[in-house]
Amino acid sequence: MSEKKLAKTGSSSTADEFDYETGLAVIAPDAVKDPGLEPHRTRMTDKSVKHEKAATRQVAAMFFASAIGSAFAIYAYFAFPLTEDLSTVRNNTLLLGLGITLGLFGIGIGAVHWAKTLMPDAEVSEERHQTRGKEADRARAVEIIKLADSESGFSRRKLIRRSLYSALAVFPLPAIMIFGDLGPNPGDTLRHTMWKKGTRLATDPTGTPIKASDVTLGSVFHVIPEGLAELEHHKLEEKAKAAVLLVRLDPADLKESEERKNWSYDGIVAYSKICTHVGCPVALYEQQTHHLLCPCHQSTFDVTDACKVVFGPASRALPQLPITVDAEGYLIAQSDFTEPVGPSFWER
Repeated sequence: MSEKKLAKTGSSSTADEFDYETGLAVIAPDAVKDPGLEPHRTRMTDKSVKHEKAATRQVAAMFFASAIGSAFAIYAYFAFPLTEDLSTVRNNTLLLGLGITLGLFGIGIGAVHWAKTLMPDAEVSEERHQTRGKEADRARAVEIIKLADSESGFSRRKLIRRSLYSALAVFPLPAIMIFGDLGPNPGDTLRHTMWKKGTRLATDPTGTPIKASDVTLGSVFHVIPEGLAELEHHKLEEKAKAAVLLVRLDPADLKESEERKNWSYDGIVAYSKICTHVGCPVALYEQQTHHLLCPCHQSTFDVTDACKVVFGPASRALPQLPITVDAEGYLIAQSDFTEPVGPSFWER
């Protein structure tokens, strides 16, 4: 091993030696001293009772603002209900979001302001052991935690404590309300739709009945039950369950089981439009492959083979609507779906 060439620089405050082979300065162990902690800066809240009380009121005001914001979110949710008018969606979302934002920021900023102005800010440096400490040390740690709790003023600053309790009590309510309004587990509600024996298939959104002769080879129709467009109540809920895709194929391409031989009409098949993964609308049809694609998570269904899953996270085929024609040539349903529509997780 070759001997390293070292040269004195004549300075003990920077580099004592220089390694010409590595190009790095060699620092003596005692060349740089530990600067220690910076001098503690006393805050105004530590020197002045007036400033301390002002900071306390400011923290409490932020917590109360959080409670007001959460309460406003609840008010906005009910005061601006959602309708089919898109402006109501915008107003509801905007005001609900502002209330929740104020609820979040009030707690967050209040907690930060509390820590910066009222909690002890003395700098402490201590060594930390990697192994479990002695029981005496652990007991001492518990004492320190209790002391820190006492020094934070949480127990004696009643205004801050009560305002924080108020903010924390009201803050979760908008989330509970919103999630609760998603509704209970649908149970058997997805087993029944507006489709029934004799219901005509109609185009979405006009509600115009469809004749079999209107459906050309390779065409796709978005279909709803006749009469859905005239509903005054629960229109969107019923459409969400009853939406159907109507496709016409060459009858020779269909792979139908004996049970489903009469569920189609001259190559025309109807399947639920609601993806069995998480309920997104299946709306993309590939005419060459006869595949239906869900745009949300790319679940792919084979129309020629009972809409079975050929790709993606969906685990169940799209439910098929049995169809036929009436005396006037209009496509009609033979019955409702024979299985629940929508996501499979409801069954679990």
